[in-house]
Amino acid sequence: MIRSLLSLAVLCLFTSVAMAHCQVPCGIYGDQLRFEQLLEDEHTISKAQLQLHEIAGGERDAQAINQLGRWIQTKEDHATRIQDTITHYFLAQRIKVDSPDYMKQLKAAHEVIVAAMKCKQSADPETAKTLEKSIFDLYRAYEGKEPDFDHEH
Repeated sequence: MIRSLLSLAVLCLFTSVAMAHCQVPCGIYGDQLRFEQLLEDEHTISKAQLQLHEIAGGERDAQAINQLGRWIQTKEDHATRIQDTITHYFLAQRIKVDSPDYMKQLKAAHEVIVAAMKCKQSADPETAKTLEKSIFDLYRAYEGKEPDFDHEH
């Protein structure tokens, strides 16, 4: 019994260390890559929304229903990933209270989280456009310059 408890304690210790990797000051992660991933997730959400409309307008056989479910799940997963990136990377680590642009950055980060939530709630392609705009607004607030990404729909 003691051996089992000790094994469980060791497992929990290593599990929390592995999950916390992105919040240690390792310097591996880069802001530019995070923004590029946010935009890639947004682009996937946009494509999923368009696919949902295409499938919904056609015949609904078992395969179409299967694809509908898969596109919905994809949209949800990418919206959640955006929210996680904003909270775990930007809010927890990168946006600092002592920054002169703190309130502007905080507001912009919140707008991305809300826009991602609205993408989950809706299949309207306008929500993905709003999400994209909010990501660019966060970039402006965070970097203090205009975005220069190779990203288009």
